[in-house]
Amino acid sequence: MGFLNNTTVTVDAILTKKGRELLAQGTDEFNITKFALADDEVDYSLWDVTHPNGTDYYGKVIENMPLLEAIPDENHVMRYKLISLPKNTIKMPVISVAPGSITFGAAGGLSQPGSEVNVNTANVADSSYTFILHDQSVCTMTVTVAAGEGVGTTTPFFLGEDDAPNSLTFSAKKVQIGVGSGVSAPKATQLTIVGNDTGATTSITITNNVTLNSLIKNAGAA
Repeated sequence: MGFLNNTTVTVDAILTKKGRELLAQGTDEFNITKFALADDEVDYSLWDVTHPNGTDYYGKVIENMPLLEAIPDENHVMRYKLISLPKNTIKMPVISVAPGSITFGAAGGLSQPGSEVNVNTANVADSSYTFILHDQSVCTMTVTVAAGEGVGTTTPFFLGEDDAPNSLTFSAKKVQIGVGSGVSAPKATQLTIVGNDTGATTSITITNNVTLNSLIKNAGAA
């Protein structure tokens, strides 16, 4: 990674690892239809409303910050995308989730009921959401209310290389989380929820305490 000269207008365009993968599969797979903008490297705490030279200089430090070169790892770039909101919007969209966390107790075993995840976006509405289960070995995820036709899932760009291979992604209005199978030891994962219209993001923790040992113990007690 390096810095770009910000005294000139520079367009630094590269393919991510995913883009190279699609390009290698042939021209039918590699088809750019959209683009996004992000401000990952901007530190807005440097906005200085006390600058002695007035309002034209409030953002002077930010404007003079160096720009990072484009990097090919999609897991570490474009984490803070810019979004378009309706005119006169005065508050950013905020996602609320019920329940705020999900825990499957050992005593309940594999027969305990699942938990439906209810999502709402305050200030600006989302018509549907992208649900990203980081580790599907911890629990199951099924769609209970579909997103509708023509709504695509977003790429889990904020997952690390360890999480991404075992993640599960759905675009929906509601999903249900189930206990799944027993785990070797109590295990937790994250469910990340992204508003498909606003880009608002939040996460909840899911914990599975149904271990193989607890299943054997419960079976023996029965």
